[in-house]
Amino acid sequence: MKKIKVVIFDWAGTTVDFGCMAPVQAFMEVFKAYGIEPTMEEVRGPMGMLKIDHIRTMLKMDRIKTCWMEKYGKEPGEEEAQQLYGIFEEKLLSILPNFSDPKPGVVDVVNRLRRNGFKIGSTTGYTDKMMDIVAPIAEEKGYAPDVWFSPDSTNQKGRPYPYMIFRNIEALGIKKVRRVLKVGDTVSDIKEGKNAGVWSAGIVVGSSEMGLTLEEYEALSEEEKETRCREVADRFLDAGADKVFYTIEDLGEFLLG
Repeated sequence: MKKIKVVIFDWAGTTVDFGCMAPVQAFMEVFKAYGIEPTMEEVRGPMGMLKIDHIRTMLKMDRIKTCWMEKYGKEPGEEEAQQLYGIFEEKLLSILPNFSDPKPGVVDVVNRLRRNGFKIGSTTGYTDKMMDIVAPIAEEKGYAPDVWFSPDSTNQKGRPYPYMIFRNIEALGIKKVRRVLKVGDTVSDIKEGKNAGVWSAGIVVGSSEMGLTLEEYEALSEEEKETRCREVADRFLDAGADKVFYTIEDLGEFLLG
């Protein structure tokens, strides 16, 4: 991994939006609007996917599907997924400006990587319309990758498909996939990297997998923090991660140390 030349970051939960809170809030609200109360585990399980795929996945979950059938008398299908997505997109777009600030350490580490010759790419589960809100705010606050690609650039094939990573590799002019490290905060991110044949790593603190706000995380005791971090790290490793970093600062030390 010492020959890495490109780092491809995810967005929400990895470089912006500590805890990946914006999508969670929107998913919760849209299902509640249909009288279904999803659990946090159900909401966060598919995190990292293209958002319509996320909704499709939730609707296929046994408990949610049963609740839907009890309430509406039939299984939810593509028509229902599209209806939910329409509401979801509207809700998410309205709150995204409040969830686009870079996470602690991101601006400093990315600047250091650039000064040392690394190229910075990115992939996301957001659409172009969503990124048109997130990217300019993040840039204003000091974080802007060299390129970013959403599933809109890959015929709606988001994670765990590898195509957004391939678009990054093409745009950045990289010949060898083993010069590339994909970094994200969900199991879908890890699988995306593995499917592309690049190195794949997880960021633990502030991740969707951990699911805590910055304030909630900082309120934990050191012992509680370590326990939560190890639980998330184990999930990344079980998904095939080549490396796990608690923070982006740890990633920086690994690549630059």
